[in-house]
Amino acid sequence: MKLGAFSASLAVKDIVASKAFYETLGFKVFAGNLENNYLIMKNENTLIGLFQGMFENNILTFNPGWDENAKTLKDFDDVRTIQKHLKSKGIAITKEADENTSGPASFVVMDPDGNAILVDQHI
Repeated sequence: MKLGAFSASLAVKDIVASKAFYETLGFKVFAGNLENNYLIMKNENTLIGLFQGMFENNILTFNPGWDENAKTLKDFDDVRTIQKHLKSKGIAITKEADENTSGPASFVVMDPDGNAILVDQHI
């Protein structure tokens, strides 16, 4: 299964302080908007999303169809195909993508320890 780019989406209390902290670790702003309380930070192939006031807990995020530079992949598994596969294996979907659509969509599953996994396709 091809899940695409991976990032940790962090629920932060102070996005300015978090931005400064991750810049000290060598991350640079890759995308997002500070005024809208979210930034995507990048260090080499590693991506971290900083989100203030958007969700309560940290989320593991996969982006089918994108590489770590947000470039479209030629070969990838559509989010709906991934969702159908997980459902066929008995994995409960917390928030489902509409399987009768195409293009951008997302779904959420929880791992056995309660960690949210967002599979978010932008193309």
